[in-house]
Amino acid sequence: MVAWADQAGFLAGIDADARQALQALTPVHVPHRTTLFRPGDAAQSFVILLSGRIGVYLTGRNGRELLLYSVTPGETCVQTTLGVLGGAPYSGEAVAESDLVAVMVPPAVFERLMASSTAFRNFVFRAFADRLGDLMFVLEQVAFVKVEQRLAHALLERADEEGHVALTHHDLAVIIGTAREVVSRRLEALVSKGVVANERGQIRIIARAELARMARAAEG
Repeated sequence: MVAWADQAGFLAGIDADARQALQALTPVHVPHRTTLFRPGDAAQSFVILLSGRIGVYLTGRNGRELLLYSVTPGETCVQTTLGVLGGAPYSGEAVAESDLVAVMVPPAVFERLMASSTAFRNFVFRAFADRLGDLMFVLEQVAFVKVEQRLAHALLERADEEGHVALTHHDLAVIIGTAREVVSRRLEALVSKGVVANERGQIRIIARAELARMARAAEG
């Protein structure tokens, strides 16, 4: 049987002692739509995601949600890292956006590896820096980029190979940081231009090149 740590390419540079300590932990399966933590919760473990996707959301006082960042295999959660390192409670909510397979590293094991393994410590801080970059991107998008361009980027990022986006208007509004009504109006405009089509329970991209042009305008 192939050890899970040997299958996780992002751990390729981990030293033998750290790999052995991690390999002693058993991966767990987490069902789609499971809430992993809520605001005010204390961090119980450091999560190493092997498969699936986690969305971390912030809810404002007005009740509006905003996707802060997503976590995919090889990436870490900023809030979990801060919670395990410094005891800070969660300020956001994490939800499994698909079925997950993850390894939950207890704080005692995490602290020991951070102190003894340079490779593991580098992995944690490199992934932490990447997530901070994602947060800065979200801030820039919400503050300076037009809704149409943010929507185009979100549709392309979440589309499958056939161009289907299995998200509601509310889901898209959370991802790009605006109101559902605004997303609905912008999608209607894209439908009228023949760029996308509204189908039952999903959106289908018709003119991917045009949508990509809009997204590039957002990045430029």
